[in-house]
Amino acid sequence: MTIALRSSRLLSVLPAAALAAALLAGCSADEEPAVEPTVTASVEADAADTGDDAAETGSTDLSYPGEEGRTALELLLEADPSATVEGEGEMAFVTGIGGVEAGENEFWALYVDGEPAEVGAGALVTEDGQEITWKLEAF
Repeated sequence: MTIALRSSRLLSVLPAAALAAALLAGCSADEEPAVEPTVTASVEADAADTGDDAAETGSTDLSYPGEEGRTALELLLEADPSATVEGEGEMAFVTGIGGVEAGENEFWALYVDGEPAEVGAGALVTEDGQEITWKLEAF
């Protein structure tokens, strides 16, 4: 019984190890990223200011080009793997970009070619030539 149990454990670990090795082999330091995002972050703070949100004191933006058939959410997560999102798919809500989480009276606003997006990031299918921009804004 012990040998059979060990064999079944080994057989369940081998596929996972093979998958991990294949994924690591596909990642190469020589490859350039498919999306080259432009990140601009500037926050001006006065030493006397202690409670201002980032949206009130400066700007935090992330921009990247649209790609035919890919959603703004897919491209965001590719440009910034550390981005935080609540929900998924068309119901996804972006809560943090570039290590900056939206505060109590803030949100990450999505723009397409300088205009506010009419749908969320998970539903916005982008096109080549579009500029997708995220801005931390106060409400």
